[in-house]
Amino acid sequence: MTQDVEMKDRPTPSNSVSSAVPSTLQHLKDIALLIETGSYSKEVRRIARAVRFTVALRKKLTTPVIASFLDHALGQGSEVYSRISVYLPKDDEHDMEVDTATSANLAPVKHLLPELEIYCYLLVLLFLIDQKRYNEAKACSSASIARLKILNRRTIDVLASRLYFYYSYSYELTGDLAEIRGNLLSLLRTATLRHDEISQETLLNLLLRNYLHYNLYDQAEKLRSKAPRFEAHSNQQFCRYLFYLGKIRTIQLEYTDAKESLLQAARKAPVAARGFRIQCNKWAVIVRLLLGEIPERTIFMQKGMENALRPYFELTNAVRIGDLELFKSVAEKFANTFNTDRTHNLIVRLRHNVIRTGLRNISISYSRISLADVAKKLRLDSPNPVADAKSIVAKAIRDGAIDATIDHEKGCMVSRETGDIYSTNEPQIAFNSRIAFCLNMYNEAVRALRFPPNNTHKEKESAEKRRERQQQEQELAKHIAEEDDDDF
Repeated sequence: MTQDVEMKDRPTPSNSVSSAVPSTLQHLKDIALLIETGSYSKEVRRIARAVRFTVALRKKLTTPVIASFLDHALGQGSEVYSRISVYLPKDDEHDMEVDTATSANLAPVKHLLPELEIYCYLLVLLFLIDQKRYNEAKACSSASIARLKILNRRTIDVLASRLYFYYSYSYELTGDLAEIRGNLLSLLRTATLRHDEISQETLLNLLLRNYLHYNLYDQAEKLRSKAPRFEAHSNQQFCRYLFYLGKIRTIQLEYTDAKESLLQAARKAPVAARGFRIQCNKWAVIVRLLLGEIPERTIFMQKGMENALRPYFELTNAVRIGDLELFKSVAEKFANTFNTDRTHNLIVRLRHNVIRTGLRNISISYSRISLADVAKKLRLDSPNPVADAKSIVAKAIRDGAIDATIDHEKGCMVSRETGDIYSTNEPQIAFNSRIAFCLNMYNEAVRALRFPPNNTHKEKESAEKRRERQQQEQELAKHIAEEDDDDF
């Protein structure tokens, strides 16, 4: 009985298709017209706008809608139509019949633009990925890349960069990312020779992601250091580049540069990119802990990130207290999370920081304490804890982590009195770092400003000169009129 009731309440397929196809199809027609206008006028911004509109329509795409649009844009009897329509699924026979009836009245295209052909490839590829047809998406993306290698038009650069991204993404979803590494290098070389900077920054990020996926950090750094540098065209690609750079710097023990890159990536990332910002914050927290810093609590309380950053919050608490046992329990409790985030090797490095923090707390609390008690408070589980405690204390004194001395005869650590911190250079160093951070942010904001093109300046200057000339002519005419009046 329940099944009959549900079938009665559900609308008929023909009504749903007939009401959904015209609106979405009309949007796609408008996008095709926008691409044609941008192609003829050589305006890349129009094609970039078309890509943004397409992303907004992804959830509304269906097989009949795309088939109708391909018929409208490519022509049902054309070779390109037969080449692209092969990748569309054929499981909705009834919908296809309804759609052919609606697409029969569409006018054929007089001349097929390469931009429109590449856009159709992109549209079908997006639909296949959303439908989780990854094998078909791999075939479609490979065919589109083969077609892109023949074309060399600057108006295709924006569409090509998106195709490169989904080309790599489709292979990553199937676990075959290593197969396209050589092809990506070839595409990067071709884009560099063509001075296609939009595709260059996309392909560079894809290659870095490819290398980091297989933990090939040395090869990623060699590629990054030798790649041509230019001004970033896309904020999203620049954020990805900073994130990959931060990961490379972290593995290479360059924690200061890694911290700057990761924090900058998290700050520049869009608010909607929550997953990306979570990953940036995870790595930034680990790097700051490795630097001996304790991240603020507000980082872990950001909206929508509390649950994802909970393991790192407990890890930070263990490092802040300096409790080695608590640190081990947290690392074991969230071992699966750390392995998934690929931060487990970095957390192993934090053990030394936990011991150093605990030792710093001990040196502040006790003016004199035996090395045996130090080993007991640090909970060192080794065959000879006193000798290990002695070496740890000696290393901390040498690195400047604590201000103390070791009394070898009595086997104890003697802490010196803590002086006034404002009599040292630490406040000056802290203010200097904050001022440098603010100046760097100001310079980046100035560089990110969009200024009008030079033609606009020329038009403004010519208009000002024209007004000056008209004003001079009026003054001259008035002067001549006054002279004529004097003659009377």
